Amino acid sequence: MAVVSAAVRLGTCSWADQGLIERWYPAGCRSAEARLCYYAERFDTVEVNASYYAIPEPATAQRWAERTPDGFVFHVKAFGLMTGHRVRPEQLPPDLRPLVERVTARGNVEPTPELTRRVFARFTDALAPLREAGRLGGVLMQYPPSLAAGVGSRAFVEESCGMLGDVEALVEFRERTWLSEDERSSTLGWLEDRGLTYVTVDAPAVATANVSPTVVARTTSTAYVRFHGRNAGTWNARGAVASDRFDHYYDESELDPWSGDLREIGRGAARVYAMFNTNNADQGPVNADLLRRILARDGVRHTPVPGPAQGQLF
Repeated sequence: MAVVSAAVRLGTCSWADQGLIERWYPAGCRSAEARLCYYAERFDTVEVNASYYAIPEPATAQRWAERTPDGFVFHVKAFGLMTGHRVRPEQLPPDLRPLVERVTARGNVEPTPELTRRVFARFTDALAPLREAGRLGGVLMQYPPSLAAGVGSRAFVEESCGMLGDVEALVEFRERTWLSEDERSSTLGWLEDRGLTYVTVDAPAVATANVSPTVVARTTSTAYVRFHGRNAGTWNARGAVASDRFDHYYDESELDPWSGDLREIGRGAARVYAMFNTNNADQGPVNADLLRRILARDGVRHTPVPGPAQGQLF
């Protein structure tokens, strides 16, 4: 019996970037509600990026669920403290700030076990409306360049992903030793053994510690690829912001190989996601649409453009 490849679902890593508002959304699409509805007419999945900077409110997640059709999937990026990134006390919900016992010389929180536990609980509770509506995919656990491969680091990943409960953990490494030639088989086997979903990244070929090599693989029934662009010139530029680092329009030759890669890692998978983190101007949806055309040309299964919902908000 032939093993069928799951249909690729395409989306972007955020639907509310300023560049999208200026370059992609129609002039009459002014409200947050209208923009999400417009997005959901063109793509059936998205990443929530703002949650990395602040824990969302359940009421916000409820509105996301109400503004999207059945079958739409949200992936939510973990709040920075959950993955070992630096956060400031003011980024925490006001009622959790008294739990901060120490801050570093640079003003960043030194998390205690109790604060960490409360942050995870608050974060997962905030996602309840998405879970109840059948709209929640996974939580993107993007670990920082400071977390190199090692026994202690594996323990940290296992513990932090375990605190998500039954929510799927999508694990992305930003430190390249995890996927070095010497470590990649061990890393992927460990993720598979722990039931953690590996995130494949397409990124510039920059030989610095803060970018993983592109290793196409799947460790659970979910295949997940994030496209960071190929802008080697801005990846490590001093003072660069995200819109500089991920500033890239893909050309067809760069995305062509992904047609076969997505077909292959989707073989036998339950879900396949191709998410574009190129977030300057209208790059995310433009790049996603280009990949969609390539998949259609090559006969790779992918979900169709959802089309207009009933009624218009703009």
